[in-house]
Amino acid sequence: MSTISWRPQDLTSTQAANLLRDEAFESRLSFLRDVAIELLNAVESLRSTTTANGNHKLELYEEVRKFEIDLIRAALVRTGSNQSRAARLLGVKHTTLNAKIKRYGISLETSGSEEIAA
Repeated sequence: MSTISWRPQDLTSTQAANLLRDEAFESRLSFLRDVAIELLNAVESLRSTTTANGNHKLELYEEVRKFEIDLIRAALVRTGSNQSRAARLLGVKHTTLNAKIKRYGISLETSGSEEIAA
């Protein structure tokens, strides 16, 4: 099995096409795309909060808590409520994720959502 170089000048068009067809690569790319969308939504939410509140302070811990809850929920939906896989997607230990799920009272119901390949 050959290895694929990540330097653009060493990557042939055939290797690039094979890489793009690689399901694992596509899954990681899809996850990164989802995270980017979540981040953009969070930024937009912060903008609207700032506009709506005028001169009122933003509560950093409350905003971080909301963002963290949204990320955890997205990871749980994506993995069909599999906490171990969700923890891997989020880059945390499963015990940390479990503690946060309990602390925030996050439901493990996927509300009929299908598991998304992760």
